[in-house]
Amino acid sequence: MNISDYRKALPMNTVELMEIFGVDTPDFVIVSGDAYIDHPSFGTAIIGRVLQAHGYSVGIIAQPNWKNTEDFKRFGRPRYAFMVNGGNMDSMVNHYTSSKKHRSNDSYSPGGKMGLRPDRAVTVYCNRIREAYGSVPLIIGGIEASLRRFAHYDYWDNKVRRSVLDDSGADILSYGMGEKQTIEIADALASGLDVRDITYIAGTCFMTSSLDNVYDYDEIESFESISADKKAYCRAFMKQYEEQDALTGRRLVQKHGARWLVANPPAMPLTTQELDDVYELPYTRLPHPSYKEHIPALDEVEFSLVSTRGCFGACSFCALTFHQGRVIQARSHESLLREARLLTGLPGFKGYIHDVGGPTANFRHPACKKQLTKGVCKKRQCLGYEHCKNVEVEHRDFTALLKKLRSIEGVKKVFVRSGIRYDYLMFDNDDTFMRELIKHHVSGQLKVAPEHISDDVLRLMGKPAGGLYDRFCSKYMKLNKALGMEQYIVPYFMSSHPGSTLDSAIELALYLKRTGQRPEQVQDFYPTPGTLSTCMFYTGLDPRNMQPVYVPRDPAEKAMQRALMQFFMPQYRELARKALIKAGREDLIGNDRECLINTGAARRVAESKKRESARTDRKPTKRKNTNGRDVHGNNKDQRNEGKHGGRR
Repeated sequence: MNISDYRKALPMNTVELMEIFGVDTPDFVIVSGDAYIDHPSFGTAIIGRVLQAHGYSVGIIAQPNWKNTEDFKRFGRPRYAFMVNGGNMDSMVNHYTSSKKHRSNDSYSPGGKMGLRPDRAVTVYCNRIREAYGSVPLIIGGIEASLRRFAHYDYWDNKVRRSVLDDSGADILSYGMGEKQTIEIADALASGLDVRDITYIAGTCFMTSSLDNVYDYDEIESFESISADKKAYCRAFMKQYEEQDALTGRRLVQKHGARWLVANPPAMPLTTQELDDVYELPYTRLPHPSYKEHIPALDEVEFSLVSTRGCFGACSFCALTFHQGRVIQARSHESLLREARLLTGLPGFKGYIHDVGGPTANFRHPACKKQLTKGVCKKRQCLGYEHCKNVEVEHRDFTALLKKLRSIEGVKKVFVRSGIRYDYLMFDNDDTFMRELIKHHVSGQLKVAPEHISDDVLRLMGKPAGGLYDRFCSKYMKLNKALGMEQYIVPYFMSSHPGSTLDSAIELALYLKRTGQRPEQVQDFYPTPGTLSTCMFYTGLDPRNMQPVYVPRDPAEKAMQRALMQFFMPQYRELARKALIKAGREDLIGNDRECLINTGAARRVAESKKRESARTDRKPTKRKNTNGRDVHGNNKDQRNEGKHGGRR
């Protein structure tokens, strides 16, 4: 693939449709909650290009006005079906923070504007399409549909909701990354098969009023049952969690009133060749030319390379198990090198490849060979608080790939900014990759995610025991010194995860003080659909063993836990002090070196604020300036003196 292979973006109106495909009615219309960026980091672009590559014509309706049906009629009734996704993020996560406050911007919209998609976009879009076209075949997919395919706890409604397939009235739900099932659905429709008869495709779900023609399935607790019984919710969740493997996963059914949701087993992971083919389709790698404003979501991925899919990391709060799965799928070196050479010819490329990675950058092959023939273990995690002894740790392939990429003419630097799994790195007895990473692929700061240091919390998070992170930091700094480098670790920590108490938060704060780490960002736990942690949050139980789990739900306590992680910031000092008092840890308030809150410093800040307030409240006085004119005490020069810390 090279720059001459570029074609125009997929059409967003009938004039472009005729110009590109030579037809006035498309085979498929894709409706998305995101602006249309024709880049392989965006689901709409991938699905559209895959359909195009298989001979189908496609029209794109991006961020339609959902207040009426007019935008949905732009291409008329498609020949085969509408395909609907909510965008690269769940629309509720896109709109709201973990404290349920409205976000101020949307990175996937022109100009970063918020409000160009509705809440629960998949359901709303489907309702409008049904209103406009009645029984037209309707397929839903993407992250919002994928993670809401079963009845699920919804954080924003604070209740259990039905499957989005039932709520939306769509005919088929495609879950996971979707390329294989999309083409199978398309071919079935093109062959004349009724959409109601497409019930056999792996990686899809459908609703039925009878199970007479459904075979070889396990029935999990119904929507009504899990809404009333939290233990039933846990049992249903664990069955879903354990059947997420293409080789061993079973078909699951879940009753919703008088009908059943039928979830076929996951689709097979793409082979290396199939993955190469997807990423080498002729994307323009740009927003559709109709947009006049910049779309911020492109910034991080414009000059990045997607190397892999899947993750066997086992983080409890991550939904990747439900979406991309645990089996690693990797692109070939040759494909990535072709794409890198393409990047060097793009306008705006300055010699820097911003990232080479995926969900976890340093996973380039399955956790063990058994996964390829027998599937992933249902009752055992590859990594997590304790790692499986059968995990094959190997970085030679990734090291060789990075070396090839940085040798390409026109490439100055190749960064690795996707998550690095530091425990996997530490299990490698060969330091070659870590040395290469430090020397060539870190931009001064390496971002890693220990998330917490309390072993009780880490065990529930599915993260490695805290002592391993300390050993990693020590090794990282020693290698930096040996290589004559001065680079730092930027850790990510999470507050208020299930299992985290005020005592846990204090333990983390003391660790941060002792080690001199000052995290600039702290993520408050966000209960999103499809995760083990969200199940814990809703039920107060660990579904793996049904043991009770403490869940911090009170907004005041959640704010305190967050403040303790940034106790060193003046704006959080008072709240951290209240947290220490509430936890009975007044011993950490004082002037001793071990104290989290220094009363002397706090008093000086309070006195400074008091003086500032008194100075501001003082009535202005008249004085003579040097040229004899009267001026007021709050003139521009005097304000600047106060602003920059002049004498008072």
